Amino acid sequence: MRAIVYTVMTLLTSLSALATSAPPQAEIANPLLKVKLYLPDPADGFYRGTRFDWGGVVGDLEYAGHSYYGNWFTQTDPKVSDFIYQDSEIVAGPCSAITGPVEEFGVLGYEQAKPGETFLKIGVGVLRKPDEAPYTAYRLYEIVNGGKWNIKKTKNAVEFTQELHDESSGYGYVYHKKLSLVGGRAEMVIEHSLKNAGSRAIDTNVYDHNFLVLDKRPTEAGITISFPFTITNGPPADKELAEFRKNQIVFLKTLTGQDRVYTPIEGFSHSPDDYKIRIENVAAKAGMTISGDRPLAKMSLWSIRSVLAVEPFIDISVAPGSQTTWNYHYEYYTR
Repeated sequence: MRAIVYTVMTLLTSLSALATSAPPQAEIANPLLKVKLYLPDPADGFYRGTRFDWGGVVGDLEYAGHSYYGNWFTQTDPKVSDFIYQDSEIVAGPCSAITGPVEEFGVLGYEQAKPGETFLKIGVGVLRKPDEAPYTAYRLYEIVNGGKWNIKKTKNAVEFTQELHDESSGYGYVYHKKLSLVGGRAEMVIEHSLKNAGSRAIDTNVYDHNFLVLDKRPTEAGITISFPFTITNGPPADKELAEFRKNQIVFLKTLTGQDRVYTPIEGFSHSPDDYKIRIENVAAKAGMTISGDRPLAKMSLWSIRSVLAVEPFIDISVAPGSQTTWNYHYEYYTR
């Protein structure tokens, strides 16, 4: 058991991705998969931004000679908000420079807080509101209280638990996340529980960004993304890059330069059965499926030349003293 206790922290603007020494990490494996995970660490962690959950950041996953995750950016810069193109480079800011399946919770208490007061981001901690500007996920906020992280590792699983109590706001929670590999299968499971240990209800949402960087190949023509339902919204804005075909999104052109495909994905029902995403790269002869056990609240696709990300959202509502759970399954395959 490894315990990491965060008390009062000052603003961290450097990224350990640029450090000469490797950031704290763990590796889990089964006969088919090998997974590298970055561990939460306020001083040396790979990710110290205030956008994404610090627990369970997947640095890479290897299966059958393929690499599924890794950096989608080539450089980092604390002055950058989200990311920018700089000649041939993709430069990410401290809140976006992250890899693999990573989750972001909706912010709690920001609008009610006055400048100088605090608000909450599950998986990150208690943050300080600096001014009256609207909240943006791309801004690096001061972490006032990062809570207490406990990490437990076995050969094929890592468990992360963050416990946080903020008397000033009334929010408190125990957040548990476990990444494990299924024995004898090319499958990774991400299990979650969230217990409301405060006096205020927690009503928010969470999504997994699913940064797919398959073999460091570009987002190329022939990639298909399939769903159990027919897509009902209008086509992507850049119709020459990708199109809808009933229940599929098909890339027509390899993305280059500043090409971007972004689109909402609508047509799903209230059944958890519609939380199933299949992504296949025909040229790489590899793919994956992502499924969840909760109904979708919304979903979108974001992709640039170096990365493809399907973003499924679910709603989270937990009364004081109550607990909720949700799980994701990632299955990897080759042709």
